[in-house]
Order: sequence, then C-alpha cells, then structure tokens
Amino acid sequence: MDILRACDDDNLFRRWFRHPESWAAWRAFLAVLFALPLDDEQAALFRRHTGRESPPATPSSEAWLVVGRRGGKSFVMALVAVYLACFRSYRQHLQPGERATILVIAADRRQTRVILRYVRGMLTNIPMLRRKIASETAEAFDLDNSVTIEVGTASHRSTRGYTFAAVLCDEIAFWRTDDSAEPDYAILDAIRPGMSTIPGSVLICASSPYARRGALWDAYRRHWGQDGGPLVWRASTREMNPSLPRSVVDAAVARDPASAAAEYMAEFRADMELLLTREAVAGCVDGPHERAPTPGRDYVAFVDPSGGSADSMTLAVAHLEDDDAVLDAIREVRPPFSPEAVVRQFADLLAAYGVRRVTGDRYGGEFPRELFRRHGVTYATSERTRSDLYLSLVPAVNSGRVRLLRSDRLEAQLVGLERRTSRAGRDIVDHAPGGHDDVANAAAGALVLAADSVRRGADVEASTFHIGYGPPPACPRSVRGWHRGPGRSAVTGELVDYRAALPAPAKRRPA
Repeated sequence: MDILRACDDDNLFRRWFRHPESWAAWRAFLAVLFALPLDDEQAALFRRHTGRESPPATPSSEAWLVVGRRGGKSFVMALVAVYLACFRSYRQHLQPGERATILVIAADRRQTRVILRYVRGMLTNIPMLRRKIASETAEAFDLDNSVTIEVGTASHRSTRGYTFAAVLCDEIAFWRTDDSAEPDYAILDAIRPGMSTIPGSVLICASSPYARRGALWDAYRRHWGQDGGPLVWRASTREMNPSLPRSVVDAAVARDPASAAAEYMAEFRADMELLLTREAVAGCVDGPHERAPTPGRDYVAFVDPSGGSADSMTLAVAHLEDDDAVLDAIREVRPPFSPEAVVRQFADLLAAYGVRRVTGDRYGGEFPRELFRRHGVTYATSERTRSDLYLSLVPAVNSGRVRLLRSDRLEAQLVGLERRTSRAGRDIVDHAPGGHDDVANAAAGALVLAADSVRRGADVEASTFHIGYGPPPACPRSVRGWHRGPGRSAVTGELVDYRAALPAPAKRRPA
C-alpha cells in the first residue's frame, strides 16, 4: 500500500486528513517523494516548488524541505516515519538481533516531544498499528517487525552505531550544539554510514530557512531546480498550510519584515552573516586548555555574570604578549548554581593570576559588584556592549593576532556568532537562535581588554598587579609605550627615548 492510499484509508490515516483541500501541496510532495503518479494539479505544484520539469522516476533517497513555520513539517515527518516503519520490511537486510531504526532528529527536547506525540497518536489510535507495538519507552517504539521508531535531539555522538532505515531531520537550520561549530554537517556525516546497509533507506531534512549557510542552504543552492540528485522542495507557510490565517503572516511582516520573510515566506535571510569563519578561529588556537600564571606578567579579566537559573556564568583571563592578545584561562559554570559560590571560585582564580579588578557588563546592577567586593575584587562596568566587543575582536582574529585556548565549546560559540544590521543601520552581533555565547563573551571581553592595555597604560597598573613579591619588575613589552627606557610610542608610533625627556633629578640637600 502506498502512502497516499494509506492517507485515504478510513482504517489508517484518514482521520488526520479531514480537510483534503488543505493538504493538497503535502500530498503532491509525498507523491513526488515516493515516485507515485501525479495528476495535473500535483505536476504543477511539483514544478512550482522544485523548479524542475520532470518528476523523479524512482523514490527519492534524499529530500530537503524548505518550508515556512507552521507549514506542517513536524506532522508529515511523523507520518512518514510511521508509514516506513509499518508498511515496509527490512528483515532481509538485518542480522539476527539487529533492528532497523527510523530516527527522527529534532532541534531540542520540546520539539522531540511534539513529534513523539504525533507518532504515538498514530500508532495507538489505529488498531491495525497498535497491535504492532512490542514495547514503548520515553523516546522510542519497538515494533514486532524488528523496526524501532526513535526520536532524539541533535548530536553527532548519539547518532552513531545504528542501522538506519530512514533518518528524518526536523528544523535542521536551527540545530545548535556547543561541541561542534557546524552541527548539521557533523550529524549528517555521522548518520550516513548507518544508512548504507539497508537499500532504499531515506534521508529527509526539513526546516524553515534561516541564514545563507549550513547544510539546508547548501542543498538548496546546489540542487533546487536541478533534475537528478536530491529532491529540494521550497514553499511558503500558506502554500503548504492554507488554513493558517493570513493575519498571522501579515502581523509578522509588519513587525519584522526580514524575519517574517524567512519564517513564513521560506526565504533565506540575506541580512545574516557569520562574524568569524571556522578557519580563522581554528588558526588562532595555540596552546593547551589553560596557561599557568607567569610571575611578572600583567593580566586582565572579564566576567559574564548570571543569576544562576538560565545562562552560564563565565570568566576569562588574558594578557598581551608581543602584540598578540593571549587567552590564559576560561571558567564556565552552568546553571543551576549559587552566584555567591561561583564568585568565590572566580575570585580564587583571579588571585592566582594577580588580578584585583574584573570587568563585566551591567547585568544585575549592584549584585555582581557586591559579590566580588566581598573577595577584594573591584567590578568595573565595561564601556563596550557585547556587540562592540565582538566587532573589536574580528580584525585581531582574522589577522592571527589572537592566541586562543584549546576549547571546542569556545570555538563553536565564536563560529556561531552572527552579525546583522538593525533598522537603525547599526551592526548587532549575537548567537544564533537556540545557541549560546557565554564563553565567547567572556573570552572576547578579556582579549579586547588585553589588546587595549598597550593604549591604556596607567589603567593597567590600576587594574592588575604583578605576581610574586618585592618591587614590580621592569614594564613588559606589552606596555612599552609607558616605560622609562627607549621604545616606540603607543600613541604616535615614533621611537622615543623617554629618559632624555625626564628632568634631571634634584640634588639632595646635606643633612
């Protein structure tokens, strides 16, 4: 039985398609996906949404859906998963004890619950399918035909080791992980070997579009309108789901045209671009996970405070060495936590690096100042916004004048930063939806402070002190424009002998 006949069968999926006219575009997509005959209306929809002239003669092994928000993607993914699990046999391709897995990958736990409810609703409300359930867990259904329907979140580690009959990727443009700068590519690379042992295995990736990058954009750019190769279907929300009120789309367009064009019109955003490339960030990684304090060196520190319930609280320490901003230490405490206990830990780290003053944003008003003050650390408010810090960091990273620590989380967050232009014409930098930038924010703040130290001179002396005992050693090269020997001015760039400009010492009167 093909999938369209199953959708029309009163004993199967008919109850979910009570208004067939609102499902016309989806029925056309399913007919194309499984290489079923098309009527004239479906053929016209195929040409409109794929840019192709000739429909595929065989079922597609790979399909990409670029469909607006609320277009029905999650329900169709669940429908395809249940159909493939219940109406196809894979035993001839399995070893004894092996199971074929149909995996639905969602961006987060909330989205997995949505898809799992659809799957459960179909399996438990259709008597013919309910009898096939051998066992049920919180995230999977084992069927009596050696097939498992499983729902999981985006992770390239948890998708290894399976034998896949199908993998359905929901909202792939919004997958975010802190252990990979490009989680969509990493996960796709991890699942493809698991699909190789079952002939006819299917990969379907669906999402509303976002920025012009990533696997979804790459598939659209390379394959939309091209006969042969993966099937790419692009449609707006109301083209796939005409039951959505037009007023919802109109209100979104009035509020934010660029965002609404992506969310509902299925247009990739042209106003979003990556702040830093993966290659530029990787080229700056130099050193271990942490650098030990060095006596006689000036350090600066930046903190990204948090209340302990939602975001991480982070701290970074850096210094300037031979004109390079060098990151020395990073600390991150993830929620939930006690801010007071975290500040105590951070203060111990600051003491190890000889730092008596930390810089941070205006978060929490007096709250972070008071906590750091209890440990003898001055909390100074940054004059730069988060966007300003990131924008100041870009030239140094691109020119290789930054030395980062080895941290997958830091690299992923830096590469995940996005720059867009506000309505006022100002550049705004932030993490992508569903992402984080707590570690990146602290690191950027510390590195920019370190780079600024050569210009701030005396301010460095006020914010740090030398590690060790006795009088401070000669001023290091990082602030050479401020020492009393010959050197290059940090202001004009000219070679200057400051000793010649000093007045002669006053003669001491005899006692």
